Amino acid sequence: MEGKNVLLAIILSTIVLVFWATFFEAPIVDPSTSENQITKNEDVSSPSIDDNVKEIKNEITRNEIINSVNRIKVENENIKGSISLQGAIIDDIIFKNYNETLDGESKVIFLNPKSSSKEYFIETGWASSGDESIKLPVSDSIWKVKGNSTLTPSSPVTIEWDNGDGLIFTKKIDLDEKFLFKITQSIKNNSNKSYQFYPYAQITRSGKIEGMKIYILHEGFLGVFGDELVEKDYDDIEKEKFTTSNSKGWLGITDKYWLTAIVPEKGKEFKAEFVAKKEKYRANYIIKEAKILNPGSSVTSEINTFVAAKEVAVIDGYAEQLGIEKFDLAIDWGWFYFFTKPLFFVIDYFFRLTGNFGLAIVIITALVRLIFFPLANYSFKSMAKMKILQPEMLRLKELHKDDKAKLQQEMMALYKREKVNPISGCLPVLIQIPFFFAIYKMLYVTLEMRHQPFFGWIKDLSERDPTSIFNLFGLIPWDPPTFLMIGAWPILMGVSMWIQQKLNPTPPDPIQAKIFMFFPIFLTIILAPFPSGLVVYWTVNNILTIAQQWVIMRGTKVKTV
Repeated sequence: MEGKNVLLAIILSTIVLVFWATFFEAPIVDPSTSENQITKNEDVSSPSIDDNVKEIKNEITRNEIINSVNRIKVENENIKGSISLQGAIIDDIIFKNYNETLDGESKVIFLNPKSSSKEYFIETGWASSGDESIKLPVSDSIWKVKGNSTLTPSSPVTIEWDNGDGLIFTKKIDLDEKFLFKITQSIKNNSNKSYQFYPYAQITRSGKIEGMKIYILHEGFLGVFGDELVEKDYDDIEKEKFTTSNSKGWLGITDKYWLTAIVPEKGKEFKAEFVAKKEKYRANYIIKEAKILNPGSSVTSEINTFVAAKEVAVIDGYAEQLGIEKFDLAIDWGWFYFFTKPLFFVIDYFFRLTGNFGLAIVIITALVRLIFFPLANYSFKSMAKMKILQPEMLRLKELHKDDKAKLQQEMMALYKREKVNPISGCLPVLIQIPFFFAIYKMLYVTLEMRHQPFFGWIKDLSERDPTSIFNLFGLIPWDPPTFLMIGAWPILMGVSMWIQQKLNPTPPDPIQAKIFMFFPIFLTIILAPFPSGLVVYWTVNNILTIAQQWVIMRGTKVKTV
């Protein structure tokens, strides 16, 4: 009974680990008032996804497109790139502190210009309703720089566009030391007419975007509207557009490690949309209350825009400093948020203390074992007694093989007489499952582990073990196919599981015993493609468990081999 429950618990945890998509909810914001807003317009929208569509010219390189228009240079400690003066769009961003590959020197290219094969950009502007004759700046409008032409944290940039009919559009762009662009856009009315305008912002991305193969992480559209976190896969939006309205929140598009996000002004009711059409994806919002622009006056709107590497401290800092609702959930902590995030801070502390993320994993594994030490002791003592009773259990099974009711009765009497709880060994496994998920999630989604080495052949804890038993771990000059890449650490994990299995009572059912015998092999194959940091965690956890169980069994005079 005990062995069966443990087996079911482990199999269940593995299945959930591989196939469970993680979702979560999430804090709040102060609404503020605005002076120049009047009637709401439910039908007003930001530019359509089909507006100004051009055929993407794959033969033109990214640099050629960038060099074909005048630009504002952008640089701080974390990013570099440029803003196109054609359309005033943020479309050229590179992360200075992150390489594309472990061994390469090329930095991560994040945003790409419009009409490139992987266009990905952010634009802001104004929409009007009713009067279609109003000339508004669009994606092809050429803006002029007023003064400084290089955007840095110490030097904001102002750009201007004149529609020729008395309306002058201005954008002041500020950049902080991290990943925040603050765009203050305004319109000055030099005409004798009155107008109504609605500020908007949108993120556009195109190209076929491959989804996650293991649904432990969300990639795609996300946003917080009110107090609700909304996550939509690209496939979801290809099937059906998402639309919502609220007066607080934010929205964007997320990758595993990178994020674009736009944040409407606080307290202003907005309509948000996630749209997809012909491999083009767009997240946008538009303020629903019109800003009235009378002759001789001006209107202003402020937009916070993020082009970010999802560093935990930075994302949390923006959430707190700017009061953005649940912005920390841009990092997909999952259902076990209350375990996962605190565990990250613990492991990050040990990482900074030791300088090695692998050692930090070993330390946090030991701490988790220490927390569960008393519970594990109780469980192992129970399993030791079960192993002592195994000959008697086999005798009863043979004696009452034709009378299952009598066998069950005699078994229960044996457990009661010897004061053994047959399911006690299952309890520690069940209780530790949330910690296992939390640690796995934390290791998988956090940028801080990306490209972090351990010792020996592990150069990147966020990737699978690069060795394979099928070429004798590199001794044979042959590169096995991916499905044969079963590395040294997964094998160590499997061996440790096999040893741990030998310390437990053998299931009386022969079929169950065979399943147990093959389970370490099965789990070795399953975990081979997982991040090596997780395999290190599981292996170290098994070794510590074996040591604790062996000591207890020696104390109870149980044969351990």
